[in-house]
Amino acid sequence: MGKVLVTGAAGFIGSHLSLRLLQRGDRVVGLDNLNDYYDVSLKRARLARLTGYESFTFAQLDLADRSGMEELFLRERFDGVINLAAQAGVRYSLQNPLSYVESNMVGFAHLLEGCRHTGVKHLVFASSSSVYGANEAMPFSVHQNVDHPLSLYAASKKTNELMAHTYAHLFRLPVTGLRFFTVYGPWGRPDMALFLFTRAILEGRPIDVFNEGRMQRDFTYVDDIVEGVIRVLDRIPTPDPDWSGLRPDPSSSSAPYRLYNIGNNQPMELMEYIAALEEALGKTAIKNMLPMQPGDVPATWADVDELTRDVGFRPSTPVREGIRRFVAWYREYHGV
Repeated sequence: MGKVLVTGAAGFIGSHLSLRLLQRGDRVVGLDNLNDYYDVSLKRARLARLTGYESFTFAQLDLADRSGMEELFLRERFDGVINLAAQAGVRYSLQNPLSYVESNMVGFAHLLEGCRHTGVKHLVFASSSSVYGANEAMPFSVHQNVDHPLSLYAASKKTNELMAHTYAHLFRLPVTGLRFFTVYGPWGRPDMALFLFTRAILEGRPIDVFNEGRMQRDFTYVDDIVEGVIRVLDRIPTPDPDWSGLRPDPSSSSAPYRLYNIGNNQPMELMEYIAALEEALGKTAIKNMLPMQPGDVPATWADVDELTRDVGFRPSTPVREGIRRFVAWYREYHGV
């Protein structure tokens, strides 16, 4: 792809992805605002893995900074852009909804404008399984309607999909949206369940288990996400010749636009996930059983047939193996 902008490069997925792009020979400009939503030292430690590469440049910048974004795009002239920067978290969106509007909607508009005006060949952006909202038909398919989000986080991701399609239609900007399903693994975010559970279990504190442990999630290992993103980046979308406005398919378009799910395609109940973590830690969790939280959905399950058909990839890392790798990283990073 040549020169690639990765937004959220100090983040969980962004740092893994940047490293893989650098290892295959791409030039990477990593953008991050290094905000204090969680421990900034973890973000800096992730960045430290990238700064040893001569082909890596770091830009500390906020997507919501319009003039800063304009200057960056005009200066760097990117071939590809991967947007992973966002205000994350379903539950936090109940407490601080306006941060999602600024980062996930206004910031995304600045990104689209930068791509439009500088001839970017392909914009790939992170959407989320949360867009499926009130949908109950399983597995979740990109061909389904997703007009009933249950959190502002989900609504912001659905908004990104709509904005991206508009730019693909009006300006023929090739864009691909990727709906990630519950990503976990080494260097993960401290506000995510696996990180919270591991810390609490090792410290002998109880863990909060929502929906009495009956939640099901399509847990997807970070390396599988990265592989999917890179394969999609290299496949620039073209208009779908079979798309019809009489039977509009949400996953494609008469514009150069595509949507894919990236998930493990094997949902697991939360209690089984916790059991796998207990096994990896060699310690039993004290469980605080709680009802369902507002904004949460009872289950997620990704249909990845389109991803497999178009880029020849299907996530395959077993959850128990992924958890073992996370625990090994956690013990090393925290010295426990």
